[in-house]
Amino acid sequence: MGNENTRGRVTIPTDVDVVPETLELLERWGADAIRDCDGTDYPEGLRDVDAKVYSTYYTTRKDNEWAKANPDEIQQMYIMTSFHTAVEEELSIHLMDHLYPDMLKVNSHDDIKRWWEVIDRTTGEVVPTDSWSYSEETGDVTIHGAKAFHDYTVSFLAYIMWDPVHMYNAVVNDWKGVEKQITFDVRQPKTKEFSMKRLRKFIEDNPHVDVIRYTTFFHQFTLIFDELAREKYVDWYGYSASVSPYILEQFEKEVGYKFRPEYIIDQGYMNNQYRIPSKEFKDFQAFQRREVAKLAKEMVDITHEMGKEAMMFLGDHWIGMEPFMDEFKSIGLDAVVGSVGNGSTLRLISDIPNVKYTEGRFLPYFFPDTFHEGGDPVKEAKVNWVTARRAILRKPIDRIGYGGYLKLALEFPEFIDYVESVCKEFRTLYENIKGTTPYCVKTVAVLNSWGKMRAWGNHMVHHALYQKQNYSYAGIVETLSGAPFDVRFISFDDIKTNPAVLDDIDVIINVGGAYTAHSGGAAWADEEIVTAVKRFIYNGGGFIGVGEPTAYQWEGRYFQLASALGVEKENGFNLNTDKYNWEEHDHFIKEDCTKDIDFGEGQKNIFALDGTTVLRQIDKEVQMAVNDFGAGRCVYISGLPYSFENSRLLYRSILWSAHDEGNLHKWFSTNFNVEVHAYVKNGKYCVVNNTYEPQDTTVYRGDGSSFDLHLDANEIIWYEI
Repeated sequence: MGNENTRGRVTIPTDVDVVPETLELLERWGADAIRDCDGTDYPEGLRDVDAKVYSTYYTTRKDNEWAKANPDEIQQMYIMTSFHTAVEEELSIHLMDHLYPDMLKVNSHDDIKRWWEVIDRTTGEVVPTDSWSYSEETGDVTIHGAKAFHDYTVSFLAYIMWDPVHMYNAVVNDWKGVEKQITFDVRQPKTKEFSMKRLRKFIEDNPHVDVIRYTTFFHQFTLIFDELAREKYVDWYGYSASVSPYILEQFEKEVGYKFRPEYIIDQGYMNNQYRIPSKEFKDFQAFQRREVAKLAKEMVDITHEMGKEAMMFLGDHWIGMEPFMDEFKSIGLDAVVGSVGNGSTLRLISDIPNVKYTEGRFLPYFFPDTFHEGGDPVKEAKVNWVTARRAILRKPIDRIGYGGYLKLALEFPEFIDYVESVCKEFRTLYENIKGTTPYCVKTVAVLNSWGKMRAWGNHMVHHALYQKQNYSYAGIVETLSGAPFDVRFISFDDIKTNPAVLDDIDVIINVGGAYTAHSGGAAWADEEIVTAVKRFIYNGGGFIGVGEPTAYQWEGRYFQLASALGVEKENGFNLNTDKYNWEEHDHFIKEDCTKDIDFGEGQKNIFALDGTTVLRQIDKEVQMAVNDFGAGRCVYISGLPYSFENSRLLYRSILWSAHDEGNLHKWFSTNFNVEVHAYVKNGKYCVVNNTYEPQDTTVYRGDGSSFDLHLDANEIIWYEI
């Protein structure tokens, strides 16, 4: 393989019409692996190439003949109609309104009276099955004897007639006349047997392939398109497309109670990760994890028996393959590859335990939405690399790579040049830090309803895409992804079953909107949880609340930790109480601020209790405050979008709340655009400029000694300790 720094750790895409270019790029980028993509074939001319070959393998599609011959084993999903108001005794609801007709087909083949549910949403009561009927001709459910001015919804099963990812790729790339791939259900007996044989045949027929890249295993995350082929509902963590009567009957046997569609439908919210999960939904997820892991292991075992590596794509049909949960280890995968949108998504991949290696698919994908005349793929690549690099310096992935259609990228020579430099930099970085734990200043725990199951994935709707309502919270997780802390994700259940989980933690962070799974809702009315957290703070722990932390209206308080946080929300019940604590104070936390703090969306109506120190208020609404509680310290922040300046603010908040201001000047850069990462075990540290402009800073080593430094744009400099 030659010198590690000139070759290795990089995967590139190929296609039949770019064979010489692929060979040239292998050389230039130092790539040691080649992959195919959706809609491409592996070229004959590259069968003997000196590189690992990955082949994308679809367990649930690319065999319409089978799907059409076994229509009862096509995959299904639960759908809820919109709300309809009854104005007379008969109410008809058309099931396929605002859904893409080629993607879904109503499943009236299975017993609709058992698997569908009509709900009176005004009372929450289930409409008896003899009070409604379904017409195949009209596609309507008609409710008989409806109550006037009550709202009704229908929850029903639909077959997935066009795989949502194939549809997405076809729409984005404007594929004409493409055969719509139907999604079949490998969990069901006939398809399972067929799929195992199909896998063996694929491996036999493709001796040149070294790595089977499963895309992914069996259940697509929830992705539904409207009648105009736009995304209507997307949840990268959604389980609503992992259902069928066959699966649900097994679930009933295992848990010992009757299944209701509402366990999945959840009033139409579909148990997305912002919803506090019900016991039944958690039972369903646990059942799916066990069953999916068992079946995935069979495929991985076949892959190994036939001398190939098994790699999983973290995306597409990955539901049930929760990488941070205990079942995952039993599958025996060699590798995980995922798409890197930012630092959080990088850590989502690099922190996965129990695999031999992890790989990040970098942006931009070589798709026409970026690679077109007037497009700027270099800019997108730069932003993506510099954003992910902070997280790589904390916990590196083992490989990087690109996906899409190579022909498009070749039109942009500057892009090819830039990626060459990224590949070199990544190899250097990896050489310097592999096999070591970077220096961690403190241990920080993010506390929410999900815990480790959603590690690094909090506040994500669809991977790293921006949402106005969550960027002020997602910024906290993004900051942590590249910060020198030992970061854990713990749930309220963890505290309840084992309060000792808090013993080796320095600071707890609770971040999110009221009543969401992230802030916790009713968990804060649980006496055991609330007293365990208060005891933790009182005895010297730090607590940082962001947004509407601990929010739950209960016994005269909205923030259940108001007495510790020192702030409360005015929700109209406290208007009669005058409030006087508005004066702003200077503080250790704010010492590096160069401009007014960006709280993102911020919060309305937060006020400080007597004795609390207000650090920032806007129009008599507190945005930031600190408070002592016993021997502990609390920080309240209304929101903190990701930026280098805000990262420094959070860094100082963690140090202050942990009573450790004295250690600020340790592996530290005075300029917040520049970061210092130390690898004490390896005897190395690096200083990295996160911006696209030159920067000057003073760098503090671990012993408190310092030196001045000038860095070029994006530069990273390595030193021996």
